[in-house]
Amino acid sequence: MGWGRPNGAADVGWPTGGGQTGGGQTGAANGDRTVGSEPGSVDTGMGCRMRSAMLVLGIETSCDETGAAVVTEDGHVLSDVVQSQIKIHAPYGGVVPELASRDHMKNVRPVIEGALSRARVTLRDLDGISVTARPGLSGALLVGVQVARGLAWSIGRPLVGVDHLVGHLVAVYLRHPDIAAPAPPHPPFVALLASGGHTAVYRVDGLELSRITELGATRDDAAGEAFDKVAKLLGLGYPGGPIIDQLAREGDPRAIELALPMPRRDSLEFSFSGLKSNVARWVSANGRPGNDQTLRNLCAAFQTRVVDTLVSKAVRAARREKVQELVLAGGVAANRQLRERAAEVGAGHGIRVVVPPFRSCTDNAAMIAYAGAVRLAQGEDDRGRLETHPRTALLRVTRKGRGRR
Repeated sequence: MGWGRPNGAADVGWPTGGGQTGGGQTGAANGDRTVGSEPGSVDTGMGCRMRSAMLVLGIETSCDETGAAVVTEDGHVLSDVVQSQIKIHAPYGGVVPELASRDHMKNVRPVIEGALSRARVTLRDLDGISVTARPGLSGALLVGVQVARGLAWSIGRPLVGVDHLVGHLVAVYLRHPDIAAPAPPHPPFVALLASGGHTAVYRVDGLELSRITELGATRDDAAGEAFDKVAKLLGLGYPGGPIIDQLAREGDPRAIELALPMPRRDSLEFSFSGLKSNVARWVSANGRPGNDQTLRNLCAAFQTRVVDTLVSKAVRAARREKVQELVLAGGVAANRQLRERAAEVGAGHGIRVVVPPFRSCTDNAAMIAYAGAVRLAQGEDDRGRLETHPRTALLRVTRKGRGRR
């Protein structure tokens, strides 16, 4: 079963049934996140299929998860397959770029085949292909982009590159068949994007790259990065966010005093390196806690400081921009306390907080497919000029490093 070639050659269609392929297993058989839904076409009963919406294949390989998804132009997810690399990187306490790239090369084809199979479509049914082109690990990005280039050429369909951060910002518009989704926000709105590599507040006037404006970002560590570093410091493993969140539920955040990061009320910028150092100093003075109440109290204190900082600045941004909706995006948006606290504080100011389902918060290809669908609907096509870049295309206004602004 070949990768496909132009001019309608016979081998352009990838498998449309079963999860077992020549490249190995994907999806539920391998413990990965998968979604299946109705196909993007309707059987007329007369031996032909009538198309109902534009179909886009999304490919995500920017960091440590290989993803592929088929999504319609209105955000309905027909399939979403993710091959996680957590077990590969866990022994090192973080992502090893070379290992990430090699695992993407191993899994990208079976993951794409799995996404097409679950959506019950072939490559020829697609209207376009979308792929993460920036920001991310250079080698990892190249794997996805090179595969997307080859597929687009083989079927003669347009190809668009997507900024990974824009994908997170539009994830709230995804509609999964098995999850009740909140009513989507209406621009303009403010979005808090918090993940392992990025933390920033944006004003979103539209879903196009040019209509997203940074209001403030981190000067050093991202929120998710701080979670991972503190978890490593406490010997909790990787990734740190889910582990700390679970332990914090049983802890008292008032039992251990930690400083609130960058509490200035006139700034929408963040800084989490100081809080991380605060935890390190506490451990140096008191010793690493065991699996006891002290550990839970320390996790609760740390998480509460991070959450309070994120929420206060995000709500402050929404009030300053005079918008009525606040979107949470990125992997940290899956944090239980962040979701609850944001909804509580937002409601107190008449601001509706919109959060994607947990599945859509972490890296996935469905958000890349939908962000690409926005560009494809405008007639854009990056074939012949698509390149990768380690940094986001969103204009950054926050300067890294110390000092007053």
